[in-house]
Amino acid sequence: MYSTNIEKELEFIKKNSSKNSNNYDIKIDFFIDFDYDKLDKNKIYFINDIKKTCIDYRLRFLDSKLFKGEFPNSTIEKIKKFKINQRLNAVDLKVMAPSKLFKLKNSDDPLLFCDLGNDYYYLIDKWGNDLSYFRKISMWPFKSLKNILFSIMLISFLVTLILPNGLFVYENSPNTEFFITYLFVLKSIVAVVLFFGFSLGKNFNTYIWNRKYFN
Repeated sequence: MYSTNIEKELEFIKKNSSKNSNNYDIKIDFFIDFDYDKLDKNKIYFINDIKKTCIDYRLRFLDSKLFKGEFPNSTIEKIKKFKINQRLNAVDLKVMAPSKLFKLKNSDDPLLFCDLGNDYYYLIDKWGNDLSYFRKISMWPFKSLKNILFSIMLISFLVTLILPNGLFVYENSPNTEFFITYLFVLKSIVAVVLFFGFSLGKNFNTYIWNRKYFN
């Protein structure tokens, strides 16, 4: 089964971002509480790249205290090692994972970060299973209002194409028949989306990626 390694996807986004901005022209005084020389520079990510990854795959980026799963022993050891190397007793940890992992115990590809300050985060570990290869595609309609409107219109058009002729009869005017059928299908799909959207308290990816609330 095809799957997506979200850590590699984040690296890809970082690589593209570094070409178009100076976010990764990092100076040693950016991180007052951390020993910059002991940090793996490849594991430092800017908040904008984390945000884009979360929006593309409908993930959340929240405090580790809200994570309802359990850290593997290997991850706990990496946290301890990180603290020792940095000579810190406590660090501010964040988790990037699907929303369900902040409510249910599961293991679908969480990433654990440490907040370095100045909107930079250090990737400590990744564990669990990779995300579905099709997650980015399936979550694309939920990125924004524009995306979902386009998706609704496209799906309505495709459904209208496969419906049998004669649902709405307009003699000698097949274009009118198709248009009326399309409007009927469009209204039906909009009604379904609105019903489930409001009843389940769903929101767009751009608004939920760093929200700790369910809706």
